[in-house]
Amino acid sequence: MPGDTNAGGDVFGGWVVSQMDIAAGTTAIDRAQGRCATVAIEALRFHAPVLVGDLFSVYTRITATGRTSMTMHVEAWVRRQRTSEYILVTEGTFTFVAIASSGVTRPLPDAPVAV
Repeated sequence: MPGDTNAGGDVFGGWVVSQMDIAAGTTAIDRAQGRCATVAIEALRFHAPVLVGDLFSVYTRITATGRTSMTMHVEAWVRRQRTSEYILVTEGTFTFVAIASSGVTRPLPDAPVAV
């Protein structure tokens, strides 16, 4: 991870955002049952730095769906190595669209029914 640190020795914010986008993209692909693309990242807020040695986790929750798009709240948390404290470090709103094999947007399939 030292290659992903900034001049202050903390983990580079771009690395954090890329991990959040990967996690959100996985949720989007599952919901869309196929290819998706990130079209917006809004209200991204960095609450605390990620330190080298932190255990880093990302959690996603779909908050809205449209005909071809979905919006989700994405949170990045760490567990500090020295204290075992859990801290919300970054959160934001990510929007994805479902993409057809031709590269254009496509409708989302119906949401699965909870049993």
